[in-house]
Amino acid sequence: MDALFSDAVRQLLTDACSPAVVRAIEAGASSATLWQALEDAGFCDALVPEAAGGAGLSLAEVYPILELCGHHAVPVPLGETLLARGLIANAGVAVPQGSIVFGEGRLQADGGLRCAQVRCGAQADAVLVALQGETRLLPAAPAHRDIAGFCLDVHMVWPAGAWDSALPVPGTHDLHTLQAALYAAQLAGALMAVFSRTLQYANERQQFGKPIGKFQAIQHQLSVVSEHAFAARMAAMLGLRADGLVPDRLRVAMAKARTSEAALEVAGLSHSIHGAIGFTVEFDLQLFTRRLHAWRQAAGSESYWHDVMGRAVLDRPDGLSLDLVRTLTDTPA
Repeated sequence: MDALFSDAVRQLLTDACSPAVVRAIEAGASSATLWQALEDAGFCDALVPEAAGGAGLSLAEVYPILELCGHHAVPVPLGETLLARGLIANAGVAVPQGSIVFGEGRLQADGGLRCAQVRCGAQADAVLVALQGETRLLPAAPAHRDIAGFCLDVHMVWPAGAWDSALPVPGTHDLHTLQAALYAAQLAGALMAVFSRTLQYANERQQFGKPIGKFQAIQHQLSVVSEHAFAARMAAMLGLRADGLVPDRLRVAMAKARTSEAALEVAGLSHSIHGAIGFTVEFDLQLFTRRLHAWRQAAGSESYWHDVMGRAVLDRPDGLSLDLVRTLTDTPA
C-alpha cells in the first residue's frame, strides 16, 4: 500500500483517537466526531473500486490500516466498515454511508432475526449479516441491543420481517474467514502497542536505584513479549496476502491462530511487568489488553483455527505439516 496513505491514517488516528477519546466513547460519549473525520478522509472506502469512488486497494494493501485500528484501540468499526463496503461495492450494490459491522444471523421462532456477539455493534449504523448461505445488509436502528461482554459489543435482535426486507448483497461471501483476517490484523496492532508501552514502562520504572528493565527476569519477559508480537505481526500480514477481497482460508487460519495465541501470553506478561497499576482503569494498558482478550475470541480462537489447520494437514495425501506451512508462507517471486 502507498506509504502516504498509511501515514495519513496514522496521523489522523494519532490526532483524533487518543486514549482519552477511546475512554469517552467506551463510556457512552458520541463517536460522531471521530467517525466523521474517518469518513471525510476516505479511509472507509479503501477497498471500494475507483470507478465507484473508492481507492481500489487490495486486502494486502489495506493491512496497515487494519493494524493501526488495533494499535490505536479504535473504538469505532473502521476495519469492519472498510471490508464490508469493499464486499458491497464489488457485488454491484451501491455503497451505503455510515458504519457497518458483521453478524451471523439466526432466525427466531417468532420470525425475528438474532445476531449474537456483534463486534463493535454498539457503534454500528448497519450490519452485514450472513444467514443460510445469503448475505444481506440490515439497518441497526430497528434492532434491540444488549451489551455482550466487551462494552462495544452487543447482541442484536430485529423484529419479524426484518430479514425478508433487508438489502441483498449478491455472491458467496465467507464473512467468518474475512472477520478472522481482520481481527488477526487488529490483534497484531494491539500486540505491538502493548509491547512498546511495556518496554517504555520497564525503562522508566525505577526500583533499587535502576530501571526494572535492567533486571534479568524483566528482560526475559520482555524478550518473550517481543517474540510473540513480531511473530504475530508477520502471521497477520500473511493472512491478508490476497490480490482481491477473498483471503486464503488456510493463511487466515495460520494468522488468527498465531495472533490469538500471542494475545494470551502478551497480555499476561505485560501486566506482570506493570504490576498492579496495569489493571487500573486510569492506566492506558488495559485499553489494549481488554481488546486482546476480546479479539482473541472473535471469529474463532486459536483452538478453532488450529483445528482448521490440522484438518488440512490430515487431508494432504503426502507431505509433512512443515510442507503446508512452507506453501502458505511462500512469497511469489
